Amino acid sequence: MKQTLFDKVWDSHVVRSIDKGPDVLFIDRHMIHEVTSPVAFLGLKNRALPVLYPERTFATADHNTPTLNQHLPVADPLSRNQLKALEENANAHGISYWGLGHKKNGIVHVVGPEYGITQPGATIVCGDSHTSTHGAFGAIAFGIGTSEVEMVLATQCIMQPKPKKMRISINGSLNHGVTPKDVALFIISKLTTSGATGYFVEYAGEVFEQLSMEGRMTVCNLSIEMGARGGMIAPDEKTFEYIKGREFTPDGAAWDKAMAYWKTLHTDEGATFDKELVFEGSEIDPMITFGTNPGMGMSITKAIPTASSVEGGAATYKKSLDYMGYAEGESMLGKPIDFVFIGSCTNGRIEDFRAFASIVKGKERAENVTAWLVPGSHKVLASIKEEGLLDIFEAAKFELREPGCSACLAMNDDKIPAGKYAVSTSNRNFEGRQGPGSRTLLASPLVAAAAAITGKITDPRTLIQ
Repeated sequence: MKQTLFDKVWDSHVVRSIDKGPDVLFIDRHMIHEVTSPVAFLGLKNRALPVLYPERTFATADHNTPTLNQHLPVADPLSRNQLKALEENANAHGISYWGLGHKKNGIVHVVGPEYGITQPGATIVCGDSHTSTHGAFGAIAFGIGTSEVEMVLATQCIMQPKPKKMRISINGSLNHGVTPKDVALFIISKLTTSGATGYFVEYAGEVFEQLSMEGRMTVCNLSIEMGARGGMIAPDEKTFEYIKGREFTPDGAAWDKAMAYWKTLHTDEGATFDKELVFEGSEIDPMITFGTNPGMGMSITKAIPTASSVEGGAATYKKSLDYMGYAEGESMLGKPIDFVFIGSCTNGRIEDFRAFASIVKGKERAENVTAWLVPGSHKVLASIKEEGLLDIFEAAKFELREPGCSACLAMNDDKIPAGKYAVSTSNRNFEGRQGPGSRTLLASPLVAAAAAITGKITDPRTLIQ
């Protein structure tokens, strides 16, 4: 029987299938952080249950962490209590814990791949919707709720209905100045935020084959923003080269055994999907969002669409544009901005900072722009310094902060003020996502860099040397 990549990984992890119900799925890796785990651990305590496989569970602090003065006590009492609870729970159950100050600390979906926790053919869950990031390695990875976090801690299994299968293929090559973030925003603009609801997506075609592993992570990270349960890309030599020699990656004979399995992880020729979509890489321009959901994206050079040309109610569309202070038919180019944020589990990796540096090198930050440059982990922070990127940033009047989720979600001190515009490399632009009343424009590191230098929405291709 011909199988898709998704079928191969899912079916090999089914412990039990419930007739006309969900599958009981075994989970290889469970990532936890300070926000969605405290109540789950309380549930275990109330039932006097241990963590079944603590060695398969990994804890890091990221959402509530400050990105300045991490050596000092956390000022916010709620954040401080959640961070303390994570540390105490991890220590009580023998779970690896990478808290503030730990050299391995960082955003959960950045450090997992960095240390080889993320591997092909694995099932990976976390109480965070952007767990889909790990699908870049040919893993089935998805976010879960707090009650499900408790279920996985106690049983290492989860009950899930098997999603339908979608394949999105992009052929050809990308144009100059187009990044993986643009690819993801382009797809979401075509499907809308609900177009992949009920599906698990496999990304295929020449464009995804050409992307680096970090670029693939960016695309898979945003799968959830079009309603998908998750997204994945078949592992290849780039995948194997990336993970080889990392701390939690098998070695010796175990590596050879793993490789024999990993090389089978691809969709068989002739396997069928419930839905297939095909695009051309040449169709994609640098993208930017103009509204209040990730599906409201467009080529940076085009005009804001009219309500009659988009799906959904006209009243909802108008409300979104009113919130943003924009109007149908306007150009995005030249619109003033106030903040720039580069970071998050979407674009907080070293390649993202290299891209940002390629634009700002030899230039200076616009005086009207406040910029937050936040690496996704201490490993990324160290690379920024070692590669001389910090020198470029400082010469251009940018400051580098310490690792964390930062301004992605306004759960810490990094909040965009009401009414201000932020060009953000993060993943969501809902009303108030980056702070009450904030206005978010999702974009790539290149678009963010161009805006930071000019103080307005700018096509980065005009600044690429």
